[in-house]
Amino acid sequence: MIRFVCVDMKKFEFLDFATADVCFRAYGETQDELFANAALAMFEVMLETKNVAPKVTKEIEVKGEDLKSLMFDWLNELLFYVDSEGLAFSKFDVKVDEKQMKLHAKIFGEPIDAEKHKPKIDVKACTYHNMEIKKRDGKWMAQVILDV
Repeated sequence: MIRFVCVDMKKFEFLDFATADVCFRAYGETQDELFANAALAMFEVMLETKNVAPKVTKEIEVKGEDLKSLMFDWLNELLFYVDSEGLAFSKFDVKVDEKQMKLHAKIFGEPIDAEKHKPKIDVKACTYHNMEIKKRDGKWMAQVILDV
């Protein structure tokens, strides 16, 4: 059984899964925080997020049918900016509207610099495989598997 930490809650953790995939669990007090921490975890798979400065700001909006599809679309939208514009992000101001199943976010980052950001693993896509989003004891958890 998963227990959520009330004080000093961790933002995310990585789980052993498979060599072609990376699995993480993101946590949050709110859905907004959960989605922001999932994005941070995904970028941490790819590079050193602590070295990404907030020099570029983008505003994005995604829609979903449910929370899983919203997470899927959110993370894959972020990957679009990595692939098309060579950007990395480390700060995410996320607002989730569960009633309309919409997410609006301001994301902050900069162009990827191999020396500064120390690339790790190339993430191809977020997947639906074994994805979970749960609220338990007032805390949110999302389990996400990335195709690498």
